[in-house]
Amino acid sequence: MRLVFGAVRPFTTPPLPKSSVGVHYYAASTATTKTKSFALRGFEVSCSSLNKHDSSKRSVSDQSAKLGKRWMEFQGINNWEGLLDPLDHNLRCEILRYGQFVEAAYRSFDFDPSSPTYATCRHTRSSLFAQTGVGETGYKITRNLRATCGVQLPSWFNMAHPSWVSTQSGWIGYVAVCQDKEEIARLGRRDVVIAYRGTATCLEWVENLRATLTELPNHGDPTENRKGPMVESGFLSLYTSRTATCRSLQEMVREEIARVIEMYGDEPLSFTITGHSLGAALATLTAYDITTTYENAPMVTVISFGGPRVGNRGFRAHLERSGTRILRIVNSDDVITKVPGFVFKHGDVACKQSNHVASIRGWMSKCVEEMQWVYADVGQELRLSSRESPYLPKGDMATCHDLKTYLHLVNGFVSSTCPFGSSSQSVQLISHPRENAWV
Repeated sequence: MRLVFGAVRPFTTPPLPKSSVGVHYYAASTATTKTKSFALRGFEVSCSSLNKHDSSKRSVSDQSAKLGKRWMEFQGINNWEGLLDPLDHNLRCEILRYGQFVEAAYRSFDFDPSSPTYATCRHTRSSLFAQTGVGETGYKITRNLRATCGVQLPSWFNMAHPSWVSTQSGWIGYVAVCQDKEEIARLGRRDVVIAYRGTATCLEWVENLRATLTELPNHGDPTENRKGPMVESGFLSLYTSRTATCRSLQEMVREEIARVIEMYGDEPLSFTITGHSLGAALATLTAYDITTTYENAPMVTVISFGGPRVGNRGFRAHLERSGTRILRIVNSDDVITKVPGFVFKHGDVACKQSNHVASIRGWMSKCVEEMQWVYADVGQELRLSSRESPYLPKGDMATCHDLKTYLHLVNGFVSSTCPFGSSSQSVQLISHPRENAWV
């Protein structure tokens, strides 16, 4: 198993029938269950209801209530006011549902560098959900998406290393359109999902490390801070780079979005863009691109898991003006959510500070900003913590960042005063000795 920035290679265990509510763990017991001492191997999140009849075909959305006319509220039209603390049950199920779309992207990616199909999708569009254990979703995948790295390696490097090291373009996710009439009725609109996996290839690693801010082309409108929208160089490169044989991710997304709007624009429509780690950053860039490119675009919402910072205050200001709704699921113990760059809060320098301390802080802020390292957090935040779960190992950076950890924490989160529910129904331990370790 390879540890990569933004992703731990998904487990290849066969999916379990979703016949109970909560988180299903695959664990190899090292002691009695009374001591809760076991080696955590992985888990699947299920939000499906109890059903003795054909439970294997039930989807994540089955337990969710009908959103109907309230769908915009759950998509963040009011910035999820009153829904996050305590966490609304229906919103929880929607977050978990979108999280499984991202999990499907991970499970579909060919991580094996010795495979002739390395960095491609292992499944056809029609079978992807079934093959990855997501089950019936009501959505149909209409477009596969690829991201291309803009990093150019010297020829001697390619000759001295295996070809997979310099893989420039890789399958990154997909676009799926809700087609099931019952699901459309439950959701209150036709929903379009764009799902992105996290970092998986060596060159994607390199792009992640290009952390200085760069201006967005053709969008240099100044803001109150005299700075136009700027984003992390590597993320923008992955979104806009292309090769002679592969179109850019931006081009693929724009083409599919235009097709969907033309086909379904006369009915209630939403775009929900979701991703984990690098995928969360690309989801934010995609949302920006949609609202910038298409006038009167349908409602655009981002549900991101463990995402790094993406842009500066000008970028955040544009997202806010465009009406883009962003819900960031953040694990306070996950270091990836604290990078890249620095965040300075202006306008409220503490009155208790001396003028000398305030001037030093202002000088530091100016220096960092000139180096294009001042970022800004965007959207609304649902903050969780690995330390609150009794089922997670402590101090493990990889575990803190893993998508399964995020879904586990969302499933257990109640409120800020009760960060993790203790209900015995939320966790079911299942022995599964085939898996050896997390990383």
